[in-house]
Amino acid sequence: MTLRTMALPPRMAVPTPPEPAPAPDLLVLNGGLADAMGFPADLRTVEVLTGAAPVPGASPVAAAYAGHQFGGFVPQLGDGRAHLIWEGGEGPDHWEVQLKGSGRTPFSRGGDGRAWLGPVLREYLVSEAMHALRVPTTRALAASATGAEVLREAGPLPGAVLARAAPSFLRVGTFQYFAVRGDAEALRLLLRVGTERHHPDADGPSGFLRAVVAAQARLVARWMSLGFIHGVMNTDNAHVGGLTIDYGPCAFMDAYHPARVFSSIDRGGRYAYANQPGIAAWNCAQLATALLPLEEDREGAIPAYQAAVDGFAPLYQAEWLRLFRAKLGLGAEEEGDLALTEGLLTAMAEGRADFTNAFRGLAGGAARDAFDDPAPFDAWAGDWKERRRRDPLGPDEAAALMRARSPSVIPRNHRIEQAIEAAAGGDLSPFRALHAALADPYGPAPEGYDAPPRPEEVVEATFCGT
Repeated sequence: MTLRTMALPPRMAVPTPPEPAPAPDLLVLNGGLADAMGFPADLRTVEVLTGAAPVPGASPVAAAYAGHQFGGFVPQLGDGRAHLIWEGGEGPDHWEVQLKGSGRTPFSRGGDGRAWLGPVLREYLVSEAMHALRVPTTRALAASATGAEVLREAGPLPGAVLARAAPSFLRVGTFQYFAVRGDAEALRLLLRVGTERHHPDADGPSGFLRAVVAAQARLVARWMSLGFIHGVMNTDNAHVGGLTIDYGPCAFMDAYHPARVFSSIDRGGRYAYANQPGIAAWNCAQLATALLPLEEDREGAIPAYQAAVDGFAPLYQAEWLRLFRAKLGLGAEEEGDLALTEGLLTAMAEGRADFTNAFRGLAGGAARDAFDDPAPFDAWAGDWKERRRRDPLGPDEAAALMRARSPSVIPRNHRIEQAIEAAAGGDLSPFRALHAALADPYGPAPEGYDAPPRPEEVVEATFCGT
């Protein structure tokens, strides 16, 4: 029987009610997700989905966790503006619903516990786009306006609450919180929950670590194949199930560059696009440190734990190359495929190519059009065409493979900002249109949704919204 998260001891998940919204208004409900997860029909109300009305028989909780934030360890973070309000199902089919922006908790650290409309709609759009792109992610169940104003640096902004869902919200930082306190009982409980819901075949703490390493390697390889930059890869944002979680200052690149940073708080570029694999491996090493106290022979277990963390690099490299090989329309493996792929990425950086359109264009002969300066692409394309001639896939098969791995539509930053600005003024039609366009990212793009931003539309920085 799965250990229910809402029944965890208070030191792990503190009972605390949401703060009711004064004038809640349901903006969007993900009915398909609600059906799939068995979320009851009588709970699909704006009152429940903002915390204004309790779920019968449930006691909302805020979870404890710690985390390395930009490399510095913070021993207590926790759900400072989130409340877990519902859970159902068992094992890998277990689901939890958490409200984000629903008011203060014991972990708010002086914050107001609220969210404004912009980050709520951003997370809704991007997390659901990630699901459509076949990237493991938390899901968006609903977005609601609260009728309250939220004060931020820009002044008063419209308040909102996101209801999001996942099998769990367990983070590397959750394990760190109890490891630093020497709480082996809590660590064993967390290990049990994480194993049952995410890695049921894992055997013990070392097996769980190996499973998390593999899941993170696959996840980040998928991010990289889509030009996605998470923005805040702190250990409290590293999900042990290998899900993308906490869409704060995230972004998909337009023009490709390996050092690209969007997050306004990542001033040193720690979480730049090209740094993401190394950071994910580092986060896994922090999980290893937190799990090691569960071993009876800690010294004897260290080599196995080190090997598990060292296994990240080859797992990631294999998955990355598999994904990019498909993006190049290659069905067989050759030794030079890594150099060929890296050559295209170098050409894209030199030629200021749009990441999404360059790869999508390979399937239809339009990749050159994605470059501001096509000369680097021209210099590379001959090697690719020669490699394609040696590959067993025919032209039609290769084009289908490329289209299946390279989307035509992504949640571009300027489109998201336009949707947020309109919604803040009461017009949800751009949000709905963008959401609809993102539902089929590998199909033909609706008119205009594959276009990169004009110079005046370029978004240089994204913000977490807290």
